[in-house]
Amino acid sequence: MAWPALQRKSNSTSWKPPVENRRQHYHQAELQLREALRSDPQNAALHFALAAMLRQQSQWDDAFDEITQSARLMPDLPENHSAFAYIFYRLDDGPNAIAEARTALSMDPQNAEAYQFLGLGLYSNGQYRPAVHAFAESLAREGENPDTYYDMGIALHADGNLHGAVIAYSKAIHLRPDFWEAHSNLALVFHEEGKLAEAVAEYREAKRIAPSEASVRNNLGNTYCDQGEYDAAIVEMQDLYRQHPEWQQGHACLATAYMARKNYDDAVSELQIALRQNPTGATEHRVLGQALLLDNRPEDALREFRLAVSLNPDSDVSHHFLGTVLFQQQQLQAAEKEFREALRLKPSADNHYSLAACLMTLDRYEEALSELELASRLDPQRPLYRARREELLKLMKGPNAR
Repeated sequence: MAWPALQRKSNSTSWKPPVENRRQHYHQAELQLREALRSDPQNAALHFALAAMLRQQSQWDDAFDEITQSARLMPDLPENHSAFAYIFYRLDDGPNAIAEARTALSMDPQNAEAYQFLGLGLYSNGQYRPAVHAFAESLAREGENPDTYYDMGIALHADGNLHGAVIAYSKAIHLRPDFWEAHSNLALVFHEEGKLAEAVAEYREAKRIAPSEASVRNNLGNTYCDQGEYDAAIVEMQDLYRQHPEWQQGHACLATAYMARKNYDDAVSELQIALRQNPTGATEHRVLGQALLLDNRPEDALREFRLAVSLNPDSDVSHHFLGTVLFQQQQLQAAEKEFREALRLKPSADNHYSLAACLMTLDRYEEALSELELASRLDPQRPLYRARREELLKLMKGPNAR
């Protein structure tokens, strides 16, 4: 399944009121500050405060202009450089974010916010371990900041330290229980660790806190699919599209759930939507091929599997399904080629078994037997492989043995 990105951009604020109320509050404050500046245009504190309100409204260029005025009037204030660092980070300018944060720290080495924003700049520059170190320095000076733990969790996750990310996100949630982004990112880590029940619990909590957040419902639906809870996935994804008809992700997940319930028409419709949005999506083409194959439309399925393989030649699953439909159409040499490629990419028991079935049909019994023996050794708990091996041995010893 395609997963949305982590909730990456920390606003470095404490609890946030409902979105519309918050926007109105910030806009009203902006208007009052602008009115005050008309009568006192050289007041650095007013420029700084106005920049803060503009930051909260994501008006980065205007916020930059106001901080520039504040820095001109108060050049020795380290908070100006911290504010520059955060604005540069939000504008995806990591090097300037790092430079401004370091300037702030040269003026005030105990500035926790400057260390936090240095961490953000380093993170955006792909320097994950130095970012973690900067966040730790920030927390050494301001140890109860949930945003910094959250930012540290993102950097640890990006660096592949899932255990550390769990600890950091959990600390952020302990300090701010209604931090839905932290719940959502913690769920994503749990999913990567294969802890699907824990992931569902965290996504459900994030949804309770932020019921209108589309990304949470999308990830929760995908996790239900991976759990095999297809009815729950269908309900979640249908609710998502009712609330957010503009949302473009998750159609492949919903299609998979429909397929599990043998609702192939709706599965095909969902996948066609997904492919209109992402025509080069190899996974979407492959899953559409599966739906068409189950709906007894092998020629259409063959077209989709060929597209999936051409778009992602490193997918063993796509090669496997392309081999399957070729096998069903008795194009045995072409099927063998695809099964061997799937096996090269992933030497699994299933891939050995599929190749064995193809080789048996080609009357290449010795090779087929070898593949079945490998499948049995790789998955000794599955009786199918042993049963087919015994059948083949009887066939090879029978009067009609070839």
